[in-house]
Amino acid sequence: MKFGDFVKLKSLGTPAGFRENLARLGLDMPCDDDIAAAPASPLAAPLAADGFTIGNRFAIQPMEGWDGLPDGKPSENTIRRWRHFGLSGAKMIWGGEAVAVRHDGRANPNQLTMTAENQASIAALRETLVAAHREAMGDDRDLVIGLQLTHSGRFCKPNDQVRMEPRILYRHPILDRKFRLAADHPVMSDGEIRELIDDYIVAARRAWECGYQFVDLKHCHGYLGHEFLSAHTRPGEFGGSLENRTRFLRELVAGIRAEVPGLGLGVRVSALDLVPFKPDPDHPDPEVLGPGVPEDVAGLLPYRYGFGTDERDPVKADLAETRAFLGVVRDLGIRLVNITLGSPYYNPHVTRPALYPPSDGYQPPEDPLIGVMRHLETVRDLKRAFPDLVFMGSGYTYLQEFLPHVAQAVVRAGWVDLVGLGRMVLAYPELPADVLAGRGLQRKRLCRTFSDCTTAPRNAMVSGCYPLDAHYKKSPQMAVLTRIKKAANLS
Repeated sequence: MKFGDFVKLKSLGTPAGFRENLARLGLDMPCDDDIAAAPASPLAAPLAADGFTIGNRFAIQPMEGWDGLPDGKPSENTIRRWRHFGLSGAKMIWGGEAVAVRHDGRANPNQLTMTAENQASIAALRETLVAAHREAMGDDRDLVIGLQLTHSGRFCKPNDQVRMEPRILYRHPILDRKFRLAADHPVMSDGEIRELIDDYIVAARRAWECGYQFVDLKHCHGYLGHEFLSAHTRPGEFGGSLENRTRFLRELVAGIRAEVPGLGLGVRVSALDLVPFKPDPDHPDPEVLGPGVPEDVAGLLPYRYGFGTDERDPVKADLAETRAFLGVVRDLGIRLVNITLGSPYYNPHVTRPALYPPSDGYQPPEDPLIGVMRHLETVRDLKRAFPDLVFMGSGYTYLQEFLPHVAQAVVRAGWVDLVGLGRMVLAYPELPADVLAGRGLQRKRLCRTFSDCTTAPRNAMVSGCYPLDAHYKKSPQMAVLTRIKKAANLS
């Protein structure tokens, strides 16, 4: 199987052709023929959510650019990206990007950090976004902007682009080996976790002082908040039972509400987390990256190292605990939930359906449309179980030309409340504004999921759309990226 074996969506031509391809794959994905412009479009309908009014159904996912400054302040690249978020026309900005609550929690040495010294510059990012939104949409009515707070846990690289400095909650037999953790690598103590909770509360207060309307308490993609949810084997107050594995979230919420009662709260959660994958070691062509296959779980069943995962067969989902977690979220009075899947570090085809892999990944083991459908169905099923929660979905970028056709259909059908866009906005930030205005898509600017925005930071460069954004395409890093992709046989 090679990259070209799957049908390229731009060849399908029309929504009818797209639906024929879906039928061939056995996917019952909603897809409208025609896209309505505002105000008639379901995508233009305002949404009341947790005391906010969100002016339309487009939302921007939190995306790190690996492009801040060493002291945790934004760079010119960061400011430019946030300006593009404002120009998008989307009325929900979910977090902007992941901001570390302290230095040791950074995913890279250029990640933004919410320190007292950085408050003014992080506040200025929001102001830049709002000004751009006014420019694009005429005003900033019903624009909601949050900030995602994070500690990167197992994937910390606070001081060096290459050297990992993991903070882990338990020993994971696959991930420890995959990322070369020493046998004596320490596990965070309960006391260290409570110190971190205090740091989150301080960061939340600073976000409020910066003007952000809510903070996202990140529980996704293998980072620390997410790792709590799979800490079945951890002893003590933060592991084992679901009550203990959600104690981190519950204590965060209690502390933040006591400190900043006016601040809204949301949670971005990986609703399922399948076993890690790797390139097929038996692929017949050693010069070509093999398709993804699951890591060997022999001797690890029942599999106690996942969340939303079937313990007997961890390549399958089991959403029972996910529903239980959302019950906790609802009981805490949180209404804003952003659903994503898996982790880009160890099963990226689950998180970001794509035709082309990043340099540290593998060829897609399935047609990426199957991955998109996994996202859509997961959110649909959770929305049915929790109709009072406001759900934002992920995984739409791979739809390309058909993104607005599917987005309109799933919003109209009540599968999802907000359509979250990530990589697509790096390539084509004005897509939501164009759709809402009835202008049609600028097809030459559509993200084709080449994964350069991931390959670049995996190789110590800033993230961005190198194929389509001249700002990155003309940069010196483009030549380096081209060499890396050629060496990996990805170009």
